[in-house]
Amino acid sequence: MGPAFATGALVPRLSHLSTRLASCSSFVPRHISIYHTRSVRAIGVRFATTMSYQASNHGFDYDLFVIGAGSGGVRAARIAATHGAKVAVAENDALGGTCVNVGCVPKKLFVYGSHYGHDFHDAQAYGWDVPSPKLDWGRLIANKNAEITRLNGIYGRLLEKAGVELKTGTASFVDKNTVEVSGQRYTAERILVAVGGKPFVPDIEGKEHIITSNEAFYLTDLPKRVLVSGGGYIAVEFAGIFHSYGSKVIQAYRSELFMRGFDDDIRHHLANEMRTSGIDVRFKCQVTKVEKVDTGLKATLSTGDVVEVDCVMFATGRVPNISKLNLGAAGVEVGRKGQIIVDEWSKTNVDNIYAVGDVTDRVNLTPVAIHEGHAFADTVYGNNPRNTSYEYIPTAVFSQPSIGTCGLTETQAREKYGKYAVDVYKTQFRPMKHTLTKREGEKTFMKLIVEKETDKIVGCHVADTSSAAEVIQMVGVAMKAGATKKHFDSTMPVHPTSSEELVTLRTAEPQPH
Repeated sequence: MGPAFATGALVPRLSHLSTRLASCSSFVPRHISIYHTRSVRAIGVRFATTMSYQASNHGFDYDLFVIGAGSGGVRAARIAATHGAKVAVAENDALGGTCVNVGCVPKKLFVYGSHYGHDFHDAQAYGWDVPSPKLDWGRLIANKNAEITRLNGIYGRLLEKAGVELKTGTASFVDKNTVEVSGQRYTAERILVAVGGKPFVPDIEGKEHIITSNEAFYLTDLPKRVLVSGGGYIAVEFAGIFHSYGSKVIQAYRSELFMRGFDDDIRHHLANEMRTSGIDVRFKCQVTKVEKVDTGLKATLSTGDVVEVDCVMFATGRVPNISKLNLGAAGVEVGRKGQIIVDEWSKTNVDNIYAVGDVTDRVNLTPVAIHEGHAFADTVYGNNPRNTSYEYIPTAVFSQPSIGTCGLTETQAREKYGKYAVDVYKTQFRPMKHTLTKREGEKTFMKLIVEKETDKIVGCHVADTSSAAEVIQMVGVAMKAGATKKHFDSTMPVHPTSSEELVTLRTAEPQPH
C-alpha cells in the first residue's frame, strides 16, 4: 500500500529514499513489529458483540477482505468481525496507517516538543530562571519511535481480539472477488479498499534531493536551514515545527495566499503571525530546481532567487495510493485525480467493492475515514444502515498559532445564503499568557458566521496558540445541535479564558459594499 495517510504506511523503503535522504540529514528506519496471520474468537472490545450478520453459503474464503490496515480499514474490519463476518485485512507496512506512523500522531508529538523552546524563554517572565536548554534531537526521535511502536502493537491486538486475520504483504486485485497478497490468492464476497494517499512531489530537476513529511519524521539531525514548499496543512505545520525547534525556515507557496479552502481572515492571520514569529513566508513563489552542493542544497525559486539550505521538504499535496491495486482487473472506476469513485454508501461502480478514507478523496481526515469504515460495517453487516454526514466537521491545523475551524467560510456563507444574509462577528487579541511574556506571533483570532434568518451559527474559525483544537471540538457539537447566536450569547463565559470571547461577541462587522 505504500506511504499513505489512511492506510498502513510507515517507513518508505530504503532503496527508494537513500539518495534523497543523503541530501538532508541521515535516515534511520525503526524496527517494525509484524503480526503474522492468525485468527481468534471475536470478543469485540468496546463494541457490541451481538452477532447480527449471518453469512450465506457464498463459497468464498471470507465475507470481507479489507485492503489497508490504517484508520478506516482497521475500524471497518473490527466492526464487521464483531457483527459476525469472517474478515481478513492485508497490509504491507506498519499497522495504523499514516495517521499513526507518519501523520497525525508523530506530527502532534513534534508540535508539543517544538513549543518547549518558547516555554523555556517565556518562563522568565513568570519568575523562573531556566538554564539555557539543549536539544537532543535523537532522543526525540527515539521516544517518538517507541510510542509509535506501542500504537502499532495496540492495532495488532485489536485486530486479533476481533478475530480478524492479518495478511502481511501488498494486496492487488485479480478479479472483483479475488485479491493476491505475497503470491497467495484469497476470495471474498465483498472487498473494501482503504489504502489512503501518499505524498506527491512534482517532477522537477533535483527531485531526488527532496524529502516529504514521511522522511521528516526520521531525520537523525535537526537541519539548521529548511525550505518548505507547499501551502496546506502539512506545510504550515512543519514550517512551525522546524522554526520552533530552532531551524531557519523559508516557506514557499505558488499562489497569493496559502491554506486554500479556509476562511480568508484565518489565512491572513496565520500568514501574519508566522511572519511575525520569524518564518520567511513567500507567496507567488515555487521551487523549480534543487542541486546538491558541498555546503548543503541550493534551491532555485520561480522568483529568480537562489537559496542555500540543508533540507528541502515538499508538502505539495497527496494523491490516492492506488498504483499497486490493479483496479482495472476488478473494473473499479477512478476519477481524474486517481480517487476511487463511490456513492454515499462508499460503494464503487462494482457492486461488491467498497472504498473509504483518503483513497476516495472526499474529506481527507482520519476521523472521517474511521467514521466511513464504521458506517460501512454497520450498514452491510450490522443491520444498521447509516452513512457519513460531511456537514459541520470540526477540524484543526497544528500550525503555530494553531487553527480550529467548523462550518462555512464567510465567502461560502454569503454565496449560499446571500451577500447580505449573514452576520459576521470577530475579534483579535493578545492571549493572557503573553501579556507578561510580550511574545509576538501568537495573537488569538476568533470569528463567528451567523445566518440572519435562523440565527444559526454556520461557521466558526479560531486561531490560538494552545486551545484552538480543543475549542473547535465542542463548538462542532454545538453546531451539529443547531446552536444559534442567541444560545452563545446566553451562555455564561468561563473567565479568564480565550474561549469566553466566543460567547461575548456582540457587535457584527459592517456588511460588505
